[in-house]
Amino acid sequence: MLSQNVCYLAVKSKDARFDGMIYVGVTSTGIYCRPSCPAMTPKPEHMRFYPTAAAAQQSGFRACKRCRPDAVPGSPEWNSRNDVAGRAMRLIADGVVNREGVPGLARRIGYSARQLQRSLVAEVGASPLALARAQRALMARTLLETTALPITDVAFAAGFSSVRQFNETIQAVFSQTPSELRSRIHLRETTSEAGSIRLRLPYRPPMEFADLLAFLSTRAVPGVEEVTDGTYRRVLHLPHGLGIAAVRPGPKSEPPHLACDLQLDDLRDLATAIARIRALFDLDADPMSILSRLSPDPLLGPLVQKAPGRRAPCHVDPDELAIRAVLGQQVSVAGARTIAGRIAQRWGAPLSRPSGALTHAFPTPAALAAASLDDLPMPGSRRRALHSLVAALADGTIRLDAGADRDAVAQALLALPGIGPWTVAYIRMRALGDPDVFLPTDLGVRRALERLGAPADPRSASSIAEAWRPWRSYALQHLWASLG
Repeated sequence: MLSQNVCYLAVKSKDARFDGMIYVGVTSTGIYCRPSCPAMTPKPEHMRFYPTAAAAQQSGFRACKRCRPDAVPGSPEWNSRNDVAGRAMRLIADGVVNREGVPGLARRIGYSARQLQRSLVAEVGASPLALARAQRALMARTLLETTALPITDVAFAAGFSSVRQFNETIQAVFSQTPSELRSRIHLRETTSEAGSIRLRLPYRPPMEFADLLAFLSTRAVPGVEEVTDGTYRRVLHLPHGLGIAAVRPGPKSEPPHLACDLQLDDLRDLATAIARIRALFDLDADPMSILSRLSPDPLLGPLVQKAPGRRAPCHVDPDELAIRAVLGQQVSVAGARTIAGRIAQRWGAPLSRPSGALTHAFPTPAALAAASLDDLPMPGSRRRALHSLVAALADGTIRLDAGADRDAVAQALLALPGIGPWTVAYIRMRALGDPDVFLPTDLGVRRALERLGAPADPRSASSIAEAWRPWRSYALQHLWASLG
């Protein structure tokens, strides 16, 4: 948490950059708000500050109906931290508590349920159940106010185990019934295709969406992903089934957000799908913090100032990303994309109803571990590396979920035959969301540094990049983009 004085100044100045990082509870009204709430600033003695919406709710505050503090982008701190609290927060966002309960969450972290409870309460002011409850409440509110789904479907899509639990939670958090929440707004058209759910995914501006789309387009696996008319579409592998996501920029006349259409085999996967799409587009980043570090740099600064909203994209499926990283060893991006497309067509699960160019899901590690990879067009050493990787992913020896310990995963990957530092660093950046990765041996990095008139040998590049900590992953994206 920031100091009380900084928190107060953020609220007093209505600074939207702190939305999602702190929440202010107002004791005189019993509600909690985002720092930028347009309501009159309360007196300091009436303010209580919290690191999460769940902590404010657990202290008895209800969400403000005016500023909707539960709907702001998530705190970037939880995506960058590699400690127990950060790993747990990412797993909760991915829906693990809804699927496996608190004991399942604790097992993934490697703690007992009691230890995890104590750690989260100390760090974020709320228990795992309270954090999951806050996430379910936000998801329910979003669906009630932006879709025409029946209220019973909303309850289960949001992750509630019963309609009674759903009704009680909505009443406690918003002081309204689900029907009252829905009646407050006029439903806009919410579907782009039959059976799809349209959602708004907010972010902190600025954002270079066109550049991010170009990055994803050059790496799009045929049959699994496509970019058409300014929209990114792909097949999703989710815990309860498959899905298709279509993402594009929201109207400029509205608050910054991406419009996302989702088609899901099972509505219970909704929260997980949203968490993974947010990670893919790096929607929880804080561009101002990154700019304050990178823009003054004499070498990198001009690139950053040209594209201040550049993001460091993660991936919707860490296992898929790891497999594709091995496929991309010592070949061009286009070559790796072609091989990945052949693998998807041969071993990926076909869609029951193809959608445009989307025909297959990318194969799971288990499917590839059971397959014969001998005829793939790659050297035998890389084929062996691929087989050892998918075997480790399939049997759980290596887990690349949202709660993975990045250092431990890196060591486990390096122990596999044929997987070196470049591959591990790339997996760490895009599969595990590490914001501070640099690739000094990468050919694109070396060319970019040469163009900037800087020494490009790995030792010099690593030394130069020290000034860009803790945002070297973003610096890397700027260097790659400078090559056009």
